[in-house]
Amino acid sequence: MVPWPTTLRCSPERRVAAWVGKALRVEGRIISNEDLTIDGSVEGSIELGDHSVTIGPGAVVKADLTAKTITISGAVTGMVRATERVDLREPGSVQGDIKAPRFVMAEGATVRGRIESRNQGEITFPASTPTSR
Repeated sequence: MVPWPTTLRCSPERRVAAWVGKALRVEGRIISNEDLTIDGSVEGSIELGDHSVTIGPGAVVKADLTAKTITISGAVTGMVRATERVDLREPGSVQGDIKAPRFVMAEGATVRGRIESRNQGEITFPASTPTSR
C-alpha cells in the first residue's frame, strides 16, 4: 500500500496575464492584479491599478478603463484613464475622453472625445468627427 502524501506540491502558476478570448463576452466589473488582454467583448468597467490592459484588434469594449498602461487596437467606448501611458494603435478607436501623462496615437486610429495629456495639454475633438493623425 502506498502511503497518502502529507503535503501536496503544486507548481506555481506560470500565466503572465489574464485573457478575455474572442469567443468570450463579459458583462460587469473586472478588477485584476495582473496584466489583462482583451480580444473579446467587455461591457462594464475595467480596473487594473498598477497593471496594463491591451485591447486587441476586433475587440469591442464598452467600459471605463483604468490602468497603468493601456494599449488599444480595437474599439473602446468609455473613459480611458492611465497613470502612465495610452497607446492608440491602428485600427483602434476611442469614443470617450482619454486622460494620461503620455498619449501616443498611430495614423489610422480615431478618437471622438477629449484628450488630456501632461505633455500636450488638453485637446478637444468634436464628437461627430473622427480624428486621425
